[in-house]
Amino acid sequence: MSLSLEFFTGPRAPLLCCMRTAHIITRLIIGGAQENTLFNVDDQHHLFGDEVCLITGPGLGPEGTLERQARDRGLDVKILPELCRSLNPLQDWKALGSIRRVLREYAPEIVHTHSSKAGILGRLAAWQLGLPAVHTIHGAAFHYGQHPVLHQAYRLAERLAANWCDHFITVCDAMTQQYVAAGVASAERFTTVYSGMDVDRFLAHSRPPADVRRELNLSETDVVFGKVGRLFHLKGHNYLIEAAPAVVAEIPNARFILVGDGVLREQYERRIQELGLSSHFRLVGLVAPDAVSDYIHAMDVVVHTSDWEGLPRVVAQGLIAGKPVVTFRLDGAPEVCVDGVTGFLVEHRNVPQLSAAMIRLGTQPDLCRQFGDEGQRRFSGQFRHEFMTGRIREIYREVLERRAARGR
Repeated sequence: MSLSLEFFTGPRAPLLCCMRTAHIITRLIIGGAQENTLFNVDDQHHLFGDEVCLITGPGLGPEGTLERQARDRGLDVKILPELCRSLNPLQDWKALGSIRRVLREYAPEIVHTHSSKAGILGRLAAWQLGLPAVHTIHGAAFHYGQHPVLHQAYRLAERLAANWCDHFITVCDAMTQQYVAAGVASAERFTTVYSGMDVDRFLAHSRPPADVRRELNLSETDVVFGKVGRLFHLKGHNYLIEAAPAVVAEIPNARFILVGDGVLREQYERRIQELGLSSHFRLVGLVAPDAVSDYIHAMDVVVHTSDWEGLPRVVAQGLIAGKPVVTFRLDGAPEVCVDGVTGFLVEHRNVPQLSAAMIRLGTQPDLCRQFGDEGQRRFSGQFRHEFMTGRIREIYREVLERRAARGR
């Protein structure tokens, strides 16, 4: 992570009073919510001089882990073996006890929870200890694709956990609307703070795009569509793969880059082979978060087709890099992809619409440049991680002041 204090020379700089904060997240794997959380923790420690610890479960899985990156930055990371992603009542009970023990020993002023499992257990532990808590909704805990019983269980759990939470932070307005509609809490208890990222890394590439293309056996005349994300259920790579034959029929030099790894890799490779498109696809595999920008700069169009999301970070990253985007019209995507202005919104799971949007951009390079330039102009400022962390610290201060006022 490259961090700079320059961004805080303006009116936000006087927030100098140090805080003692504990963040809790289920796993520190490579993913949008985890990267967002790590920026928050890193900024608090390095930019604001806060005392901050990050409590998490083991970062295991094919997605890769951010644990080493966090430790290399000198952050206080506490790994709890009991904290795991899958539901297990006995294990979850043990995890609750471990979280409560760490919080009691660390004694933070405020607890900040992230993700579904850690969000519920962390808020309960904070409430049991009388500690104020805020919770970030990176993506709805109850969402498309869940078994109906699990969907209802998470919805009820979020309603219950709202009683243990002082304030919610959402990464997009769509998350607030969904949680208010589900009866989790009233609108005044939510504040939208867009995801933070290393904007400068996406404004200017660290490696020439032509070099990246050569490594992937792509020519400068190829029309390259790219998707970044774990090869995992509900991440939607299947829609891009099914859209590819129609795109190739219209654009024979179309190529597709999939950046990321996961449990569905072999399944996707088989389907690509069945379609006779192996020569058109490049499955890059797992890459370090800092290298993602190199691959985005090597793309002509960024495609995002997840079945559910909070605010799709890669859509913002693509626009900041000056690339047009194609994404499903759901969750926070319309807050970044302005249809017909910075890219195209297509209806969820509509493969013909997806193909048509990709073909339109792939055959009109002037339109690509127009959309990419406009996206870069609109979104390069508000996604800086320093801005995100500064705003979140303001929310902490507001929560602590409200608590103090109630105590007087």
